[in-house]
Amino acid sequence: MKLLKTLLFTALAALSLAAAAQEATIRKNLAERLPNLPAIDEISKTPMPGIFEVRVNQSDIFYTDAEGNYLIQGSMIDTKARVDLTEQRVEKLTAIAFKDLPLKDAFTIVRGNGKRKMAVFEDPNCGYCKRFERDLMKIDNVTVHVFLYPILSADSGEKSRNIWCAKDKGKAFIDWMVRDVTPPAANCDAAAVARNFEFGKRARITGTPTIIFANGARVPGAIGAEQIEKQLAEAKP
Repeated sequence: MKLLKTLLFTALAALSLAAAAQEATIRKNLAERLPNLPAIDEISKTPMPGIFEVRVNQSDIFYTDAEGNYLIQGSMIDTKARVDLTEQRVEKLTAIAFKDLPLKDAFTIVRGNGKRKMAVFEDPNCGYCKRFERDLMKIDNVTVHVFLYPILSADSGEKSRNIWCAKDKGKAFIDWMVRDVTPPAANCDAAAVARNFEFGKRARITGTPTIIFANGARVPGAIGAEQIEKQLAEAKP
């Protein structure tokens, strides 16, 4: 038994060294041949034999062969399971733990008992966000944490400040997004909006609306009431 354990340990060590050497080869060749490629965060095996995942910029995915001779950008599809493996991987990499959201920089809108939780990053000038908010009005028993995220224009920043500085942020926001009532000019310490912008850049939030559910699921883009209900149900602890 002792000999078997020794042989197993030796085999595992050899495999580990081989994997490290493989990764070093890929890193070296890609760095030399593609000097403009961002720094590689991670190299890992994929379900496809001989193909490796190359991750850069935290969540950008490429694929390469064992020698780094070729670099592929695109989706890897599991045809048997009919699953986009690349999409699944990116969703996992970009997931944001709900507890890590800077909720102090958001305002809340509570409907019904507010037991279900979600957060959304929205630009006041985003047409898709306005459509999303109209659908969200149909959802009950939810607490929505709204992060003002002005990325579309300078006017987005002005409207975000006026909403954040309003006496009733939630009302000013809904009045504008759903009823087209322009938020009145207001001034206050609106540093929270700037912090949201910085947080969004770090979290790679590139469009609005971006929705975060309590289980960390991240949904980019407007979804309808039925899909919102489905995500809230799946996010239950």
